[in-house]
Amino acid sequence: MERLGTGIGWRPEIADAVEEMPGVDWVEAVAENVCPTHLPESLLRLRRRGVTVVPHGVSLGLGGADRPDEDRLTALAERAQALGSPLVTEHIAFVRAGGVLTASPRLEAGHLLPVPRTRDALDVLCENVRIAQEALPVPLAVENIAALLAWPDEELTEGQFLYELADRTGVGLLIDVANLHTNHVNRGEDPARALAELPLEALAYVHVAGGFERDGVWHDSHAHPVPRPVLDILTDLASRVAPPGVLLERDENFPEPAELERELAAIGTAVESGRTTARRAADPAPTPGPGPAPDPDPGPALDPDPDPPLVPDLDLDPDPPLVPDLDPTLDPESDPDQAPDSGGLGAPGPDPRTAGGSDPARQRLALAQTSLLSALVAGTPSPEGFDRVRIGVQARSLAAKRADVVAKVAPELPVLLGEGYRTAFLAYAQRQPMTGGYRQDALDFAESLLLAGRPRNAGIRRELREWWLDRSGPAPRSRRPAVRVARAAQRALLRR
Repeated sequence: MERLGTGIGWRPEIADAVEEMPGVDWVEAVAENVCPTHLPESLLRLRRRGVTVVPHGVSLGLGGADRPDEDRLTALAERAQALGSPLVTEHIAFVRAGGVLTASPRLEAGHLLPVPRTRDALDVLCENVRIAQEALPVPLAVENIAALLAWPDEELTEGQFLYELADRTGVGLLIDVANLHTNHVNRGEDPARALAELPLEALAYVHVAGGFERDGVWHDSHAHPVPRPVLDILTDLASRVAPPGVLLERDENFPEPAELERELAAIGTAVESGRTTARRAADPAPTPGPGPAPDPDPGPALDPDPDPPLVPDLDLDPDPPLVPDLDPTLDPESDPDQAPDSGGLGAPGPDPRTAGGSDPARQRLALAQTSLLSALVAGTPSPEGFDRVRIGVQARSLAAKRADVVAKVAPELPVLLGEGYRTAFLAYAQRQPMTGGYRQDALDFAESLLLAGRPRNAGIRRELREWWLDRSGPAPRSRRPAVRVARAAQRALLRR
């Protein structure tokens, strides 16, 4: 993987600060927030200075039951080409469910949800990753996500799941150490075990971010300072492998630039601490004391290694490997004809486990994901085996996320509705799942208020109606023909 160095997430709110920040080698931009034909001037200036820009996708849903959408893949590819990026990244998550595979309405999560670590989900994910790899002009790396809840009856640990994914597809890994911490608090998973099981040679780069704990649940907010436990996991990772790049993420509640610079410095210190640990393990100091008598004929001298490896020799571990045999029925020692033709990690060959296609696995995964998402956004009963309390926590978190993003894409709504915006939106979200994007969600929310005769203030309601009318068609009313006819029809609808 390309050496990236120290990076920070580029966001419009801190664009000027990022441009002036010392020691920033590269930035990451949310792919869906960048138009390839009208790139932000800030990103163009960074590119001219030689700063690498990596597009980071959030809506592809590689972990979903459906095959990746061609339009979304094309859009991601266009952004990679426009930015001259060496790679693109996405998440191991599902973001929508329902539709043709389940003969049910399509539901949108509006956020990243965890994929069950099962063989079915792994087969589907591997196929989806291969489809994405073929459609993209640069290498793909995928990120582990934070989770508030766990799927029942999982068959693999996170490390094993990621190991098999990388082994079968050759995809790069974007390891988010903050998400490992989140899963430690919320799911009791050991970050050190996950790191020990990962194929670190597939590491593309590392994410670091902050969050907060409430009632025993860690929320990966990207709006708070990076805590010490996350830096400790980063140090552990850096003691095992030299990260090609490390990036600080911040999406909300942006502090002063000096505070971001201090966080970048703390990240650098954590990485250097890990490297120091690795050097000491690889080249321990000699024990003082008398040595053995010199050999009268020592033979030819061997040149010492001028550049000892930073990672200690893990083969000296007397314990068995933490990653088990991926499939005991495919033991090359017992039957050479069954051995898969693979060139090793990064050079995948045909996989007998998916030779027959993943359609049955997709069907099973679709039903499971739709059942969970329906419980989270449509109020249906929790699927069997899930923690109902955590289902409630996740449902409230998704609704709050919807309210925050709608306020960003339609900032007029919080202005018009004032302090009542959030209460009204959360009430709407409880009874109305999101079936399109956030802009459509904003329009649906405004329409639901108008149909209910709200707000009660006639002047505000009139302004809200004008806002909705101007945005509910394919173009602003001033640009559409037959404006009066369309406006009359829409107002008639509102009077029903």
